[in-house]
Amino acid sequence: MDLSGLLDGEIWILIGVLALAGCGSGFLAGMLGVGGGIVVVPALFQVLGAFDVPLDLRMHIAVGTSLGSIVPTSIISLRAHNRRGAVDWPLFRQWGPWVAVGVILGSIIASDVRGATLTLIFGIMSMIVALYLALGRPDFHLTDKLPGTPIRQAICLFIGGVSAMMGIGGGSLSVPAMTLCSYPIRRAVGTASALGLIIAVPGTITFMVTGFGEGGLPPVSVGYVNLVAVLALVPSSLIFAPIGAKVAHTMPQIILRRCFAGFLFVTSLRMFYSLF
Repeated sequence: MDLSGLLDGEIWILIGVLALAGCGSGFLAGMLGVGGGIVVVPALFQVLGAFDVPLDLRMHIAVGTSLGSIVPTSIISLRAHNRRGAVDWPLFRQWGPWVAVGVILGSIIASDVRGATLTLIFGIMSMIVALYLALGRPDFHLTDKLPGTPIRQAICLFIGGVSAMMGIGGGSLSVPAMTLCSYPIRRAVGTASALGLIIAVPGTITFMVTGFGEGGLPPVSVGYVNLVAVLALVPSSLIFAPIGAKVAHTMPQIILRRCFAGFLFVTSLRMFYSLF
């Protein structure tokens, strides 16, 4: 992307596309506790390609910028779920610190791997979660309670690390992890919205630092976080996050699972297509 693209009107196409992505991001953040990155990363990846950003940088910028846009969205989503009593704060205090450690480790690793590797990770994890939600029985559980130490720490490190590498809020991983342990899905979604903030803040900072001074970045970028894209994404996502949270508490749980699965499946296929 060069500055001429900002002067000939193409910037308005960029803002319009990202504003639409922000609508979907905010809605899913509120409805599913996923932070919305599952929408934002593929959208940014395609937009950056249209602006001729080098392929090796697209996924890093998409992930870093997605994490930046998740910060305000997670706050709004968290407030909406908290008002409905759906956030398990004791569980959050147990999981949060370990998730944060995983985020920092995952962000550092992501900065050192090729963009194609990040794209592949995004596609594979999206497909696994989609298949679980689509084909798994809602009443199927691995255990009747959430695990204790040290399994809990391992799960949290995995959720934080992979979420940071995918640029997502963590709900795509934490919600299935909780529900497999007989945890109610609506409470899992609410708690995932709190974990999304723990993922987004350190993840954004780490991607800013690790990408600082990188050549070929789009204008108005701080490291791998593009501020123009963040500003385009945030307003519409903030509007739609409370709407998604309201839907989450009125929609039947089976429909909630199927909607989530369908979206993840399509997203995964799109990312595989971009690779091969």
